[in-house]
Amino acid sequence: MSRQNGTVLVLSHLRWNFVYQRPQHLLSRCARTHRVVFFEEPIYDSQVPELALHTGDDSVIVAVPHLPPGMSPEAADQEQRKMVDRVLDADPSGVRPVLWYYTPMALPFTHHVRARAVVYDCMDELSLFQGAPAALTEREAVLMKHADVVFTGGHSLYQHKCATSSHKNIHPFPSSVDVPHFAQARDQLLEPADQAHIPSPRVGFFGVIDERMDLGLLEELADARPDLQLVMIGPIAKVDPAALPRRENLHWIGNKAYAELPAYLAGWDVAMMPFARNDATRFISPTKTPEYLAAGCPVVSTSIRDVVTPYGRDGLAWIADTAEDFSTAIDEALASDVAARRAHADEFLSDLSWDRTWSAMWSLVERAADTRAMRTSGMNVVPRPSATGSADQIAPALRGPVGR
Repeated sequence: MSRQNGTVLVLSHLRWNFVYQRPQHLLSRCARTHRVVFFEEPIYDSQVPELALHTGDDSVIVAVPHLPPGMSPEAADQEQRKMVDRVLDADPSGVRPVLWYYTPMALPFTHHVRARAVVYDCMDELSLFQGAPAALTEREAVLMKHADVVFTGGHSLYQHKCATSSHKNIHPFPSSVDVPHFAQARDQLLEPADQAHIPSPRVGFFGVIDERMDLGLLEELADARPDLQLVMIGPIAKVDPAALPRRENLHWIGNKAYAELPAYLAGWDVAMMPFARNDATRFISPTKTPEYLAAGCPVVSTSIRDVVTPYGRDGLAWIADTAEDFSTAIDEALASDVAARRAHADEFLSDLSWDRTWSAMWSLVERAADTRAMRTSGMNVVPRPSATGSADQIAPALRGPVGR
């Protein structure tokens, strides 16, 4: 890995080791040519402020702030600012970093950084999620106004951001897929022990189980179709485990590593996405849709906008919202012609890969960096806002090179 290209400092609300999804796919590729530091939200479990650094097999440096419990938000921002400076000072390249935001909440402790480019990779409409911080909307408005380039995780989110902001450099990058990884599911794979005992037909889901899941739909489907075995794989977040419906044909297997998923998919007859239709799912573009198709599974989903188009429209997925319609769609999927369905899916997937997606995104970052360099050439340094400044205070700092 070359470190002469500088640091990409990623500010994230997600944990690197939680679920392998969009950030991991993109940034592990970025780490082949750049020093990538994935800066997570703090954990309040330490007597004194500490920054834990860990470098994984993918060369991404994961930085986790550990702060004292009860520390004020202002003090937490000040400590994280110091940690950010330490991380960037350790880069010997002398190249200004790229700031890559997944969360606008990191603005107060990163606004001072003299960035080569500021990127906002907007995966979801975070303000609609359960427990969203009160300051999120205001800080995102600042980031949207002053980021050099904005990416969205899907087309509906792209349309929403274009309609609600004046940004002129927004680009949609829907979910891509590592086809060879998931295509392993089409081969004879060793059955995982915790799934081997479950009879067929199996209808499976993998992903985070949170407020986006339609638990009522799952319960109704399990009751209406005792012949179907519903397999649920993934961590539980923001949902009381006691609230999960329990049925003999509804199996909560828990979280599995990304490398393990093909072995589970190989044993499924249908893959499903029983998402609720609520604020949290209004703009999602599930990464698992093309992953299911690459695995050779027929797909049944509720009417998530970015699944309806293109997957439902093009005959790549069955769309159903009620338990009765979901049951009918599963039967149709079970009866579908496997060879014809997989050939259709393979044609659609032929142009998709995370390598291609990353290459296109990074080209736009480089172009944005060049534009910023020309725009800021000869600009005077402006005063630093306070680490806990309001949106109006933070905004000027993002317009040009300041601070470090």
